[in-house]
This record gives sequence, C-alpha cells and structure tokens, in this order.
Amino acid sequence: MKRNVLLFGLTIGLVLCANMVVMVNMMYANTHFKGNDLLGYAAMVAMFSLIFFGVRNYRNKELGGFISFGKAFKTGALIALVASTLYVIIWLFYYYLFVPDFIDVYTKIVLQNCTPGDITAKSKEMADFKEMYKNPLFVILITYSEVLPIGLLVALLSATILKAKPKEVLS
Repeated sequence: MKRNVLLFGLTIGLVLCANMVVMVNMMYANTHFKGNDLLGYAAMVAMFSLIFFGVRNYRNKELGGFISFGKAFKTGALIALVASTLYVIIWLFYYYLFVPDFIDVYTKIVLQNCTPGDITAKSKEMADFKEMYKNPLFVILITYSEVLPIGLLVALLSATILKAKPKEVLS
C-alpha cells in the first residue's frame, strides 16, 4: 500500500503544484486577472480523481479485487494527504522565496474585482488575512484547507464506488 500511496500521492501533488505555480504566475503577469473559483475547484476535483485509480490499483493488484469501504477510504485519504502535503511544502518554499509579496498582489486583485459597496469590508478582511498570513502555522493550515478537503471528498466517493467484498461460495 505504501508504494501505491506514494506513487499516486506524489503524482497528484506534482500536478497540483504545477497548477499552483501557473496560476500564481498568471496573477503576477496580468494586473487585471479575474480568477474563477468554480473552474479552479473543478480542476482540483479532476486532479484528485487520480485517487480513484490509486485505490482501484491497490484493490486489484494487491488485494485480489476486494477492498472494504474503510480500507478504500484510508488508502484514498492517505493519497490525498501525501498530495496535499507536497502542495503545502512547495507553496511554503515558493511563497517565502519567490513571491513574498503574494498577499499584496492577491489583495489588489480581490479589491479590483469587488463591487464598490463591498470595498470597505473586503479591505478590512484582506488586511486581517495579511496579518494572519505573517504566522507560518496559519500559512500551513490555510494551504492545507485549500486542497485536502477536496481530496478527502474524492477519497470518500472513490471508496463508496470501489468497495467490493468477496462473494460467498455455496457448498
């Protein structure tokens, strides 16, 4: 199981990291960047869909085609955790070494995409966020919260679909 979890977890993690770097670079290159949350989360669901194949691979190659819901979910959750951990580690290096002004750039984009009535409240919210982002523990937690819940949801769905018990043989 370890090999399977690492193989699929690192593969998903690398794809997530590549996507993150591309998106951050797009923000920096385009001063009028307008993100699309729905598209972003749909892309993450698509990336995490590899969890299904990781669990199926484990079930078919190592367990003879049978897996309980619990074992399937555990395998999927571990794959999601490996992928999310790689994402968090890469973001920490990328943020602190290459884009330490990310929150300022992000704030500017958020505020330019606000309605005029929301600017005051959103400015305060972003100032509070910037203050919290000074704490590396907060950076880690918020970064995990971006991806891990989606991975766990896909692991849950995959476990539900892939669970298979051996059929009893009548004698």
